[in-house]
Amino acid sequence: MNRRRFLQTSGLAATALFTTNLFGSRARVFGANDKINHACIGVGGMGYGDMTNFLSHGRTQIVALCDVDRNRLNKAAEKIPGVRCYTDWRELLIKEGDRVDSVNVTVPDHMHTLISVTAMKAGKHVYCQKPLCHDVAECRLMSDVARQTGVVTQLGTQHASGAGDLQGVQWLKAGIVGEVKKLYLCSNRTGAEAYRLLGPRPEKGEPVPDTLAWDLWIGTAPERPYAPDIYHPTRWRAWQDFGTGWSGDIGCHIFDAAWKGLELQAPISVKAEVQESWKTSPARRGDTWPQGQHITWVFPGNKASGGKSFTAEWFDGAFYPPAEAQELAKQAGFEKYPEENLLVIGSEGAMFLPHTGGPILVPKAKYQAVQRPKVERRNHYHHFIDGCLGVAKNESFFERAGPMTEAILLGTVAIRMPDTVLQWDAKQMRITNCEEANRFLKRTYRKGWEIA
Repeated sequence: MNRRRFLQTSGLAATALFTTNLFGSRARVFGANDKINHACIGVGGMGYGDMTNFLSHGRTQIVALCDVDRNRLNKAAEKIPGVRCYTDWRELLIKEGDRVDSVNVTVPDHMHTLISVTAMKAGKHVYCQKPLCHDVAECRLMSDVARQTGVVTQLGTQHASGAGDLQGVQWLKAGIVGEVKKLYLCSNRTGAEAYRLLGPRPEKGEPVPDTLAWDLWIGTAPERPYAPDIYHPTRWRAWQDFGTGWSGDIGCHIFDAAWKGLELQAPISVKAEVQESWKTSPARRGDTWPQGQHITWVFPGNKASGGKSFTAEWFDGAFYPPAEAQELAKQAGFEKYPEENLLVIGSEGAMFLPHTGGPILVPKAKYQAVQRPKVERRNHYHHFIDGCLGVAKNESFFERAGPMTEAILLGTVAIRMPDTVLQWDAKQMRITNCEEANRFLKRTYRKGWEIA
């Protein structure tokens, strides 16, 4: 039976029905020596690295692979003799059934939620790459479904399990910099320009390669013709239909330690400044993300801030942290401001946390006698598998990562309404002072690709 006939006869062409029918499935309980049967959905690029990490866990068996690109699928399959291969993730879930215990979702952002929600409702544990979702409303849904189904979940913020981030979290929980006054977050990574686009989409498409299932790649997004090297495999992040821009993509990495260490809650407002040439181009504003943005969130007061509200500011592209941050970087011993970094400024001092590095306290003389917290460095992927097996509590589960991603993606809403302070009511999940902005909280999915 070919794939099209299979989907027609099984009812999978109606994805919403498929999702509903799977609800109620439950994950199995593992014995002390049992192995988990895992499936990888998306095995190119980052997906190949994810697969390799899961393979390295001694109690993991990868039994199925899925990718819409046959070339990538074949390359991954060479690493696992006898693995079952699929082009359509829906077919994988229905055919594999109880033979699969967990999945990782490593595909473009616009498909994260549909695949993850379907898998969770089928009783599968889910590891989903960052950002967790494409839209704010999806974050709330992902958190709710994770809680309702009780499956183990993990956001793909790999460095959250590293020693540097774990030490930063512990110092922030201990209040080492005093009452928090402000946060500066940035990502001006060398080479990031390759993931950003300036021009409009191609006027016409080209024939789809026989090795690519283009309709499945488009998924929930509006239909558009195929164009080589424009969307798949790399530059989809720059397009609003598929990605969340640079702040959406990298924000989960940079925000993570502050979110956990300061026990942040939903922001009360958000505002964005953007690249001027993007702001004044209607065609670009309606289709791509800007090449630079400065986003400011206002967070409500909490224990870490002594009850006072405070700001968190994000910088990328042509935007850089202000002189205050630059001066503190010099005091910390940096020759230039770290390309990707979290800076927490408090009433007693400040903490730098370079991405993939360890935390640094300033002024150095004040903190020279402070010992680094002792933490257990973990493999983020193994930690997820251990959580599935019931032998550990994993680090970045959806009920924790969902609210953080929701706040970050509010920044992508502000980007599309530049220079406007958007007041956020998290309980009602609405922007209260700009009705136009609310349309960016949730997409309309392509017909046949709705989430039940």
